[in-house]
Amino acid sequence: MSTNIVIELPEILPNEKVPYALVGRVHAKPEMSDLLEKRLLELVEPTRREEGAMQYHVHRDRHDLNLFVFYEVWRSKKDLEDHLNKPYVQSFLKDRLSYIEGDMEITWLTMASSHPS
Repeated sequence: MSTNIVIELPEILPNEKVPYALVGRVHAKPEMSDLLEKRLLELVEPTRREEGAMQYHVHRDRHDLNLFVFYEVWRSKKDLEDHLNKPYVQSFLKDRLSYIEGDMEITWLTMASSHPS
């Protein structure tokens, strides 16, 4: 029996009425950098097709080719929770440590600017 990896998401602030967003950083093991990029890019299209996905981008640092940054904007916290339970996301979460040094660093964002709905 396989157990899902659960990521605890910060609560929505009382007056927060804008999308739920985050920025993540991950350092690849040097010998796994290209494989990590391939793996991260495989998540892009299915994620962008998900209901509630407003933005989903994967970036590679220009100077440190082992550093990847991803940016996500979701319509709601619930949409992100649903995304994290998708089989292709769970598969990545379960084997990510074979590609990366340490673990993912996530910065949970509250959008300060207005956002066009």
